[in-house]
Amino acid sequence: MEAYETAVQLRRASTRLALRLRAERTGDGLGSTGVAVLGQLHRRGSLTASEIAAAERVQPQSLTRVLASLEDQDLISRTQDTEDRRRHAIDLTDHGRRLLMEHVKSSDDWLAEAIADRLNPTEQAVLKLAAGILDQLLDG
Repeated sequence: MEAYETAVQLRRASTRLALRLRAERTGDGLGSTGVAVLGQLHRRGSLTASEIAAAERVQPQSLTRVLASLEDQDLISRTQDTEDRRRHAIDLTDHGRRLLMEHVKSSDDWLAEAIADRLNPTEQAVLKLAAGILDQLLDG
């Protein structure tokens, strides 16, 4: 029962945090799926559409328009696989990397300021530890 209560508190807090971070971000027209795709490519390097879809838990067909839009904006590039011409490696362009960094900077700035202003050093250390634990939980 304690794990369930922790799960409820964590879901509520993470939902509120996600909404606040989204509100702090600059409007650049990427949309949440576009940001997710750029983020996957930034963290993991070259991927196929199927690999991105699996990581984001969506159908590959639902990425078709997003990938086309990102490519039209020169945020990603696609290279045809020489062995399987149906497959394409998708990479983040330099422009895509810069835009992604600009996109998250405003929300990162707000969060860093809130942490520094509202939490004491011990609370900041606990929060840093919790962030690492959350990454571990999500990677599993």
